[in-house]
Amino acid sequence: MDEDKVSFGFEDVSRDEKSRRVKGVFASVASKYDLMNDLMSAGVHRIWKANMIAWLNPQPGQTLIDVAGGTGDVARAFQKRAGELARRRNVSAETMTFVSDINEAMLVAGIKTSDQNMPRVACDAAALPFPDRSADAVTISFGIRNVVEIDQALREFRRVLKPGGRFACLEFSHMTHRVLQDAYDKYSFSVIPAMGELVTGDKASYQYLVESIRRFPNQDDFAARIRAAGFSQVGYQNYSSGIAALHTGWAV
Repeated sequence: MDEDKVSFGFEDVSRDEKSRRVKGVFASVASKYDLMNDLMSAGVHRIWKANMIAWLNPQPGQTLIDVAGGTGDVARAFQKRAGELARRRNVSAETMTFVSDINEAMLVAGIKTSDQNMPRVACDAAALPFPDRSADAVTISFGIRNVVEIDQALREFRRVLKPGGRFACLEFSHMTHRVLQDAYDKYSFSVIPAMGELVTGDKASYQYLVESIRRFPNQDDFAARIRAAGFSQVGYQNYSSGIAALHTGWAV
């Protein structure tokens, strides 16, 4: 691939073109985004996210920055877990969760009247408008492969974390067995775009989804990039035989 180009599905495009197209994809599917996630994974994505929250171990009074957090489900789960601990311990510390996303349509689609201490911030993952060492945790779920400057974004995540802060990235990945991968590929390319067309009226966006997963680095290669961004104790855990992987690291 040309060094001046990045992947958009199976295409290689300019950085500006990828940014424009990714915004278009999520503007198109924002209103049905959570529904499609439930349909595509049979609801299993909720278990994966619950496991990520368990690893983060939210505490009362902490600050989370959820990048590419559009509909706010991860931020709400983080707040809920911290709130339960606060009530159990009878403390009044308020947990703050920032939901950042480059796509304003996703941020708007995720707003609920019950949300508190959950500011929305429209920004690029590679240029976060947060001070150094301002967050206890940074998360990104199924969003890192859509970022144009992935390595710069990883360095930004490291920059905004406090010493001892945690980073968690949940992303579709590569399956651990070739036979399973072949079966999953057949399902992905035949079912998911057709489902996207039926539910959202947008087949092309879900064709991009399955292609972008295939172009994303494997678990070990992506872990190496997280390590290169300055994180310590980097690791990953495969979910559903590698359909998804939870990548983690610490700011030390």
